[in-house]
Amino acid sequence: MRTARKLPAALAAAGLALTTLTACGGASGAGASDDANGKIKIMVGGLDKVIYLPARLTQQLGYFEDEGIHVTLLTEPAGVQATTSLVSGDVQGVVGFYDHTLDLQVKGKQVESVVQLAHAPGEVEVVSNKAAGEITSPKDFKGKKLGVTGLGSSTDFLTKYLAVKNGVQTHEFTPVAVGAGQTFLSALQQGSIHGGMTTDPTVAQILDKNLGKVLLDMRTPEGSQKALGGPYPSSSLYMNRDWVNSHKETVHKLANAFVKTLKWMSTHTPEQIAAKMPADYAQGGKKLYAQAIKDTLPMFTEDGVMPADGPATVERVLKAFNPNLKNATVDLKKTYTSEFVKKSG
Repeated sequence: MRTARKLPAALAAAGLALTTLTACGGASGAGASDDANGKIKIMVGGLDKVIYLPARLTQQLGYFEDEGIHVTLLTEPAGVQATTSLVSGDVQGVVGFYDHTLDLQVKGKQVESVVQLAHAPGEVEVVSNKAAGEITSPKDFKGKKLGVTGLGSSTDFLTKYLAVKNGVQTHEFTPVAVGAGQTFLSALQQGSIHGGMTTDPTVAQILDKNLGKVLLDMRTPEGSQKALGGPYPSSSLYMNRDWVNSHKETVHKLANAFVKTLKWMSTHTPEQIAAKMPADYAQGGKKLYAQAIKDTLPMFTEDGVMPADGPATVERVLKAFNPNLKNATVDLKKTYTSEFVKKSG
């Protein structure tokens, strides 16, 4: 076995960051010192995206509470904005793509994944129906406008890699920050992008509304292997290494909660998972939302452990196009730890 709100882009960028969803009681105060009272803030790169579903599901199942921790989930429309919140000290953790830990390390920031939620990107490259005849592979990206959630986001990273891998230089196409959900759908429908990279439930809605076609599907390990040449660990809980080392008990509790969720997901149907999620996440209807979950479930791990060859794949992908990493030495062992998840169970 093994998902977008109708908000203008400006409102999404400004307003979503203020959305708080608390596991226990009201939202905690500003700053990142609340952990002293057992209160943790985690920024998610899009709470209603299926690729980050374990964050809200853990809360819905009560697993944070079971561990005695009070978690406030915050949301940003793109992972790169979530990372900014971590670096600035506004939150203790981020549920976002693992690849940011490598990018941050070469910028002097020591961040590590403590729970690896996924071993495939969960991303899909789609093309509009109008452009489908002229874009049949990433070789055709030249001269095109391609949607990404945000500039510097993981969708931006992966789009650039697919282009370079197929002989198109990064300056030969235009990445356009269109977010996800309704803003992505509108950009595709209005022709302001020829295609782009997005996730469920946006993918399910594109297909349901017949707005475009799937070009590359990376929601499964097999799809990741085909497009990227190996497992691509993506969705994860990552945190500042110094904070992790000085709050090991709290991190262990977080790992316990997330691993319990991953195991729960592996033994329940997409319909059962969808039923646990907030009703407004199913923008296209319950049936379509369940289908989006079903299509994305293969990306998730069942134990939160980093796949053996995953970090090397991510490093190879990033070095193919990212000038900051191309000639840099990355200490991959400092970008993740399985210490906490291996003690969970």
